Amino acid sequence: MKKIIICLFLSAGLSGCHVYRTYERPDTTVTDSLYRQPVVAGDTASIASLSWKELFSDPQLQQLIETGIANNTDLNIARLKVKEVEALLLSSKLAYLPSVSLTPQGTLSSVDGSKTSKTYDLAASADWELDIFGKLTNAKRGVKAALEQSEAYRQAVQTQLVATIANSYYTLLMLDKQLDITRRTAETWDENLRAMKALKRAGQTTEMAVAQTEASKLSVDASVLSIEQQISEMENSLSALLGMAPQLITRSTLDNQRFPESLSTGVPLQLLHRRPDIRQKEAELAGAFYATNQARSAFYPSITLGGSAGWTNSAGGAITNPGQWLFNAIASLTQPLFNRGTNIANLKIAQTRQEEARLLYQQSLLNAGKEVNDALTAWQTAKSQFEINTHQVETLREAVRKTELLMRHSGTTYLEILTTQQSLLEAETNRLQTSFDRIQSIIKLYHALGGGI
Repeated sequence: MKKIIICLFLSAGLSGCHVYRTYERPDTTVTDSLYRQPVVAGDTASIASLSWKELFSDPQLQQLIETGIANNTDLNIARLKVKEVEALLLSSKLAYLPSVSLTPQGTLSSVDGSKTSKTYDLAASADWELDIFGKLTNAKRGVKAALEQSEAYRQAVQTQLVATIANSYYTLLMLDKQLDITRRTAETWDENLRAMKALKRAGQTTEMAVAQTEASKLSVDASVLSIEQQISEMENSLSALLGMAPQLITRSTLDNQRFPESLSTGVPLQLLHRRPDIRQKEAELAGAFYATNQARSAFYPSITLGGSAGWTNSAGGAITNPGQWLFNAIASLTQPLFNRGTNIANLKIAQTRQEEARLLYQQSLLNAGKEVNDALTAWQTAKSQFEINTHQVETLREAVRKTELLMRHSGTTYLEILTTQQSLLEAETNRLQTSFDRIQSIIKLYHALGGGI
């Protein structure tokens, strides 16, 4: 028996060593060229290194994010999935231990009315599969990869949740500001309508001009109602995201929000460690790698050691009382003979799935690079547009002031002031939109770089 086991170990070392190989990241992983803008080598500073509390400094937003992390249904389900895989990992570790069972037996027998004989066996048996060809090892490593995958998925859900809550919160602030501007616009149109009616009575304008002005005012009034509806719906949506019943969301103002003036992305290699979705895809690739190793293990024999020990009163066929000790040991070797074709097919399937996982992992890197580039470009564009719109608002405010002065000292009419004020409100609306776009791009860049864990 000892010689057989030694020969099997030598055989495993010579022909089955490949099934023990551990996963290694593919050499074809592309990271250096993911970002379109040049990155200084060794510059690891990144906005993603900030915690979400550092980036989102609004105390009311921080409270909402903490509530979401504690109560969100999707995130809690992701946590349960991690616990589920942890239990599977424990089960795979226990597979290395012998399987022990208690097998008591008793017999009563009588022939032609003779005296009844009583026999019994009080025995415990154990079976232990030797992991010479890596079957159990690859199964355990595969479950470890599944655990990494589920943990990465949990982190991906959390980063998405943080980004969604922040985006919803700033959307509410933007709608509040937009509602304020729209109400001021409605007041301007009220004044405009009164001025047009006065001009109509003085014979200086037509009924058609008054009707057009009134139609524009009614359109703005409808916009006020539409924005109020959007605010209510956004509050309901955010409440559901936080795991709460629909309610009023306490919040600050958009003007009080502060963000970094400059954003850094770090080096692309950091995405491999920070982006949970990339880690999830790599964990899937590692799991497929170990599944391929398991398929290779099926070509090698399965070795099981078994035995039993106990107490019996029928040792050797002769009934004795009191009983005697009973020992038994068995070693078995199972070598597949007629299922080689099935094993070959299973190996090809596993190799194909491994290649699919490698391609998906590679594509996840490319997608991550695209998201970073898009978010960075959007932030730079919104920043420049905000500066232009701010200058436009300042110019129009000066125009309103000068128009008011002209009305006092020249023939400029009040209608011209209203027209200039209307242009100012439109410019403020455009600046509000670009301000929100800039905040959104910061959130997208932060999320694209793997921030929010």
